[in-house]
Amino acid sequence: DENLRTKANTLNVPTIAYQGRRKDDSSLYSGIRRCEVSKKKLRSLSQQSLISTEELQAELDDNVEFSPNQGLLLNCPEVPEEDVLAIYDQGKSKFVTVSKEQGVWGIRPRNPEQRLALALLNDPKISIVTLSGKAGTGKTLLALAVGLQQMMVENIYSRMLVSRPIFPMGRDLGYLPGDTQEKLAPWMQPIFDNLELLINNTSAKKGSKRDSYHELMERGMLVVEPLTYIRGRSIPNQHMIVDESQNLTPHEMKTIVSRAGEGTKIVLTGDPNQIDNTDVNLSSNGLSTLVESFKGSQLAGHVRFTSVERSALAELAANAL
Repeated sequence: DENLRTKANTLNVPTIAYQGRRKDDSSLYSGIRRCEVSKKKLRSLSQQSLISTEELQAELDDNVEFSPNQGLLLNCPEVPEEDVLAIYDQGKSKFVTVSKEQGVWGIRPRNPEQRLALALLNDPKISIVTLSGKAGTGKTLLALAVGLQQMMVENIYSRMLVSRPIFPMGRDLGYLPGDTQEKLAPWMQPIFDNLELLINNTSAKKGSKRDSYHELMERGMLVVEPLTYIRGRSIPNQHMIVDESQNLTPHEMKTIVSRAGEGTKIVLTGDPNQIDNTDVNLSSNGLSTLVESFKGSQLAGHVRFTSVERSALAELAANAL
């Protein structure tokens, strides 16, 4: 940049320093809308399983439109500890309330965004779920927990396929030794960390030893592979997770999503503010593009996470850096 500005100055062409891309994803579709209601109405709505738009006519703008599977969080400043979370069902033209008691694979949601994500992940009518947000918000952990539950307990899927694009942060270490799995191990370590946490968590609570992720891989129930060889494949009856999908281009995203066969659910996680692929940015990456393109479909659901649950330090880093 400095060389270019120097050349421009010699030609009397005015220049300004590069200011960087947009700093956050607040302008992108969040998948959830918030609305304040009275304490009386909040407690009345909390007793209902279905909420009609007419019941919220006074609180909602006349021209407001909800996307299919969009969340609606109702709360009241008088009772901040209480809320009602519902999901818009376009077919019924009503909101379906989400239970606060839901949990999966030994973990429970800690905030409304995680509750909405669990509801979307558990809905068999939704074929693709996108989870975006800062590091430490629980995107990957929730996706893996639901995948384990639906594969090993509910027998909905025959296997869980997990992948992530290979883009190094910082300088590349070069070629890695070993076969495909050994080469992938450093890239997939965040996935393995989450799997180990989930499996150990349920083993400790139930007092019995669960299969390790190594055993699941040996039995073919858990498959970890690169996205490089996915073109031309058909992937039926699987729970497919693509982590760090903000590093994909729209073309790569189309290639991946079009691989889904009958009975397959795709979960895409990522943070558009942490992109290592220099060919895409906050709004042009595959994850952001898909979220905007699919928000009108009944087959898709999206949640943008904002609350960091990993640690106070992780939250400070996500917000301040």
